Amino acid sequence: MLSNLYDSLFLTKAEHFHAIGVSYKTAAIDLRGQFSLNDAQLHSLFLEAKTLGLRDLLIINTCNRTELFSWTAHATTLVDLLCRHSNGTRHSFDEIGYAFSDADGFHHLFRVGTGLESQILGDFEIIGQIKQSFYRSKKMQLAHGPLERLTNAVIQASKRIKTETKISSGATSVAFASVQYILQHVPNISTKNIVLFGTGKIGANTCENLVKHTQNEHIVLINRTLEKAEKVAGKFPVRVMPFGALTSALHQADVLIVATGAQKPTITAELIHNNKPLLILDLSIPRNVSPEVEALKDVQVTHLDALSQITDATFEKRKKHIPKAESILEEVKKEFLVWLQHRRYVPTLKAFKEKIALPENFNVTAENENAPDHLAQKITGQIAAYLRSHPQKADETVALLQEVFQLTPENFH
Repeated sequence: MLSNLYDSLFLTKAEHFHAIGVSYKTAAIDLRGQFSLNDAQLHSLFLEAKTLGLRDLLIINTCNRTELFSWTAHATTLVDLLCRHSNGTRHSFDEIGYAFSDADGFHHLFRVGTGLESQILGDFEIIGQIKQSFYRSKKMQLAHGPLERLTNAVIQASKRIKTETKISSGATSVAFASVQYILQHVPNISTKNIVLFGTGKIGANTCENLVKHTQNEHIVLINRTLEKAEKVAGKFPVRVMPFGALTSALHQADVLIVATGAQKPTITAELIHNNKPLLILDLSIPRNVSPEVEALKDVQVTHLDALSQITDATFEKRKKHIPKAESILEEVKKEFLVWLQHRRYVPTLKAFKEKIALPENFNVTAENENAPDHLAQKITGQIAAYLRSHPQKADETVALLQEVFQLTPENFH
């Protein structure tokens, strides 16, 4: 039945799609880091969202952005949720945050998911992060038909752009940019001692890029959980050291890459006793390298945002493919918006079909045993086809059906 898919998904006219958040475009890492969410904060935010009656909620929480997407009456509902469950304040959000509604909100999510809003153009790691975000929402029972259809549409657009354009030619990610930065600033990198602290998604990807591009045989992995570091190291010719050996490893290091998920700085001045130049790349959000480290002699600290400034021929070539990528995005987005528009009319069509169905005491014979359902289905199908072929008249037609047949929300079972 039509109702099975759409009944619970009917949105009143009072509800709109909203996208709110902060990103590298609106705030430096210190400010947007205040709105970054750890696992406990994410969980509590989801729980409160359910108590507020939200049915769908997608949260994108990466090093470059923290964004919430949902259907609700007001964008402020999402803003207040983010502020209550992060370390950010409403005052800060009003200064650096943004909100998009309805068509603009959908467009923003499509651009984010296809890498067009990424700090490094064409970074397709974001689509994997969106998939994980959707699975988290699904697990929390905050991902139903509309959000699932929307997420799948964004994934489809991302796949098409990746295969039909060259906007992602070459490696494009924070990990890739980090290694490119090292290659540009550290001579004879293959002979240097490199310490990678943190072996999450970014850390693992950085490790892969280090091995691939530096030909370095002196890479050390350190993680608070030794097993995680060993799992990453198993794929590459690198050495693992326990967390307790961090200070001694830093003493030998020429390059330190910090990619931990800690909420407070893990690299402090007390840990560093270098007698040679040390380059530190902080890929964490919030920052995991304490500010006083930057004042140490022969220490250079580079933060995440600086990596986007890298310009080489590869990145410049990608820009030429933006128009084609945007064209694909618009095509897939249009298909989704058409689906979304038609979906709004299904509860009315279902109620109409039930209204015109023949009574239960209708005399059923062998010749007409399928007549009640068949006739109602045929008429409803013709109306649905008319709505699809005349979208400009859809609202007017549905309103007329509701008036003539007295179809009110109470009829939408």
